[in-house]
Amino acid sequence: MMARVKKNDQVVVVTGKYSGKRGAVIGILPAEDKVMVHGVGLCVKHVKRKQGVAGGIRREESYMALSNVMPWCSSCNKPCRVKAKLVDGKKFRACHRCQTTF
Repeated sequence: MMARVKKNDQVVVVTGKYSGKRGAVIGILPAEDKVMVHGVGLCVKHVKRKQGVAGGIRREESYMALSNVMPWCSSCNKPCRVKAKLVDGKKFRACHRCQTTF
């Protein structure tokens, strides 16, 4: 089965507190169907100081459900569903609307 979203893809959040926000995928947990998006799903983390590193309160991204995001198609500038497209015997991900591969 082909992955719908991969690392460094541009995605848009479709539900929840951050709906409508766009960002790049930082990390994916495929077994748990979770995705981490840059600038989305921020949570507060208290960091203890270590030798040479200052401690404090930081805001970091957290994982969210993969079903809450959709890939962003750069050619039609809309969120898109992904379909598999065969080109010379190889599978590529393609936008369902405009058939552009990415």
